[in-house]
Amino acid sequence: MKLLNPKTETYSHLDDESKEIMKKTIEFFEKKGKLKILDDDHKRVWYADFLDFVKKEQIFAKLMTPKGYGPSNSRWDSNRIMAFNEILGFYGLCYWYTWQVTMLGLGPIWLSKNEEIKNKTADLLIKGEIFAFGLSEKEHGADLISSDMMLIPGSDGNYIARGDKYYIGNGNKAALVSTFGKVEGSGEFVFFAVNSQHEKYECKQNVVTSQNYVAEYELHDYPITEKDILSRGREAWDASLATIAFCKFNLGWGSIGIATHAFYESINHASKRRLFNQYVTDFPHIQQLFMDSYMRLMAMKMFASRATDYMRTASKTDRRYLLFNPMVKMKVTMQGEEVVHALWDIIAAKGLNKDMYFEMAIRDIQMLPRLEGTVHVNMVLIMKFMHNYFFNPDPSLPEIPRAIGKEDDTFLFNQGATTKGLEKLRFHDYKTAYSKCDLPNVNVFEEQIEKFKELLDKATPDKSQKNDIDFMLTIGEMFALVAYGQLILENASLEKISDAVVEQIFDFMIRDFSKFATQLYSKPTSTPDQQKICLEILKKPVENKERFQKIYKEDILSLVDTYEMNR
Repeated sequence: MKLLNPKTETYSHLDDESKEIMKKTIEFFEKKGKLKILDDDHKRVWYADFLDFVKKEQIFAKLMTPKGYGPSNSRWDSNRIMAFNEILGFYGLCYWYTWQVTMLGLGPIWLSKNEEIKNKTADLLIKGEIFAFGLSEKEHGADLISSDMMLIPGSDGNYIARGDKYYIGNGNKAALVSTFGKVEGSGEFVFFAVNSQHEKYECKQNVVTSQNYVAEYELHDYPITEKDILSRGREAWDASLATIAFCKFNLGWGSIGIATHAFYESINHASKRRLFNQYVTDFPHIQQLFMDSYMRLMAMKMFASRATDYMRTASKTDRRYLLFNPMVKMKVTMQGEEVVHALWDIIAAKGLNKDMYFEMAIRDIQMLPRLEGTVHVNMVLIMKFMHNYFFNPDPSLPEIPRAIGKEDDTFLFNQGATTKGLEKLRFHDYKTAYSKCDLPNVNVFEEQIEKFKELLDKATPDKSQKNDIDFMLTIGEMFALVAYGQLILENASLEKISDAVVEQIFDFMIRDFSKFATQLYSKPTSTPDQQKICLEILKKPVENKERFQKIYKEDILSLVDTYEMNR
């Protein structure tokens, strides 16, 4: 496990064709050059050149068409999808965004039983078309129950669609927009497909001031037949949530890409900058900022990579990914924001220069925690799993291997009612991963976990606290840290990550746990018993100066000048 370096990455874990996709994509961006990418960003140029490249190389068709519908070499393989995500984030979030919202638009189609429209979609992907996900509305956001988009039945058995959608990426060019609404009269939920170029489709405006096109569109009695309907009732409801569920992890990988590029720019700049007769990289506080940024970034990759294994191996009897996926969206993107902000403290005003990728990174890294459901929404979701995670493990669940084969991730499109019975989902014992790692900082972290479990068991939040979202969000942060550490340790074992790196990762994990314990202690409603346990959670990492300096010199400073984007 290492940071992506586009100029040296071999993608040895991928098959030959997938390697070729990644290398050609890198070549496209490096040939375009940083200054052109930044100029397009400043002038808000529509990324037609990127979409032309995607069309020529059939990239979206190969990566986002499940086996059996498109080219013989196409498949929905989340392992290579995450690699592509990282590349797009690395070079510019706008390129990642058009890919992400295309995937969202495809979700309800591939989840549908409408075989005719699936085959049509496969053909459109081959032609290089993009797609959109018409879910949100101006007045209701993503509140599906309050949707005002109506499908109105006619006397001939057909329908007309009437209503407005807001904040819809690719809504200006999408060949098909998967649109969520209700059937007038019955109130039945429905997904149907419309074409953004149809005369009854009005693209009203771009609601953002960036290079992306995030549309408000309105349907003016748009004609709909049964051939255009993707799903109804419970299936339509589930299609919306299932699509968001398996697209969420894209945001984490986009964040990893952004933070990685920002790291290279920061270390290259700081290593050459002399202040007060020494290099910036020699200042102790700068070393700590770089160390924490590097370790948080490594942890982000380790967790997100391992979470992908759980998604690829999911089944009707094993849906553990429904905890880990929203964490890739929530935890990893928040960590990415923290990394870029720390790096910005290092390079300061340089990060605002118009010829720096960092200038885009500062802006874009803040978007990802706030897309596809806010951090708060995803935190509330994962807390549904907390009781079973800690107190009711299922020993029959299998240990998941590294899932890097060429399989098609078919379960994602056959998962049924993903929103039912989340509180009943069970997990393997998290202690297994921790018990296999006998390292000082991991052991300290385990002590913090046990105290946190004691709080949940013996100083359980009462009814009023459970209804206090502010209080429970901090509980959720502490729970998330435990699951985060679990998958990091699992990955460390599989990837043979050095003990020194694991120890340094858990250095910041201990400090984060203590930070959230302090926040919980300080809540107005925390009880004396809860406050007592919070104080017992507060711990310091085990310091090892030799380890710190070894990693700093061998892992971090060794990255100086190893990557700089072609200008």
